[in-house]
Amino acid sequence: MKPEWMSLLAIGGTTLYALLGVLIFWISFIIVDKISPYKLWEEIVEHRNLALAIVVAAKGIAIGLIVAAAIH
Repeated sequence: MKPEWMSLLAIGGTTLYALLGVLIFWISFIIVDKISPYKLWEEIVEHRNLALAIVVAAKGIAIGLIVAAAIH
């Protein structure tokens, strides 16, 4: 007998929630990028702004935690 977590429904639900979480995270990151006063990617990559990279990473972690808590 298979464990309950190996059922097709459980795997499909997990995949759906994972994709939904990634989509919400991606959209929220784009929104943060649009409302910031400068282009985040250009500032981090071209100008090598390490402080901004750390702030963006912290925002990403925070958004990810919020999305995970909301989906859970």
